[in-house]
Amino acid sequence: MYAQSTSEPSEAYIALGANLGDREETLMEAVRRLDRSPDVTVLECSNLYETEPVGYVDQPLFLNMAVRVSTRLDAYGLLHVMQRIEKELGRVRHIRWGPRTVDLDLIWMEGRRENTEELILPHPRMEERLFVLVPLKDILPADETSGLQAILSAALERLDGKDGLQLWKTCSWHSASAPSGS
Repeated sequence: MYAQSTSEPSEAYIALGANLGDREETLMEAVRRLDRSPDVTVLECSNLYETEPVGYVDQPLFLNMAVRVSTRLDAYGLLHVMQRIEKELGRVRHIRWGPRTVDLDLIWMEGRRENTEELILPHPRMEERLFVLVPLKDILPADETSGLQAILSAALERLDGKDGLQLWKTCSWHSASAPSGS
């Protein structure tokens, strides 16, 4: 599929994780590169959380976060931007759920549904992962109407506690195109 720009911007949510190298700097560089991409503006970033690995557990702890973006790209165009950033920041895929310099996952895009070999929306495992849900909760607007709020609330109720997840650092993001607050 080819990336297409749309006339009206869409909001999308991206989960980010890293457990190799300077995890925090790599995540923030990924956020900066997203924001510098044509047709993508980072609106807000979550706090950073240190989390235990899932799946393949013999690896270092992760830092995880999420960002809310506005984009004129379709879901595939945004996915391709994210994959390019991963590659530029040294992402290699050797072990499923294994160690990585950076991982960007498109979690949600205004309630859109996709189920192709390349992309599944909403992300098929987001409701099982506190390291996705808790950062999303940080940045989800109270008046969100696409259905993500309901999914997030129900999933957080199902999961017990916040074991394996610890606040690492707060994050404040001010896009160059956004007004700065005091």
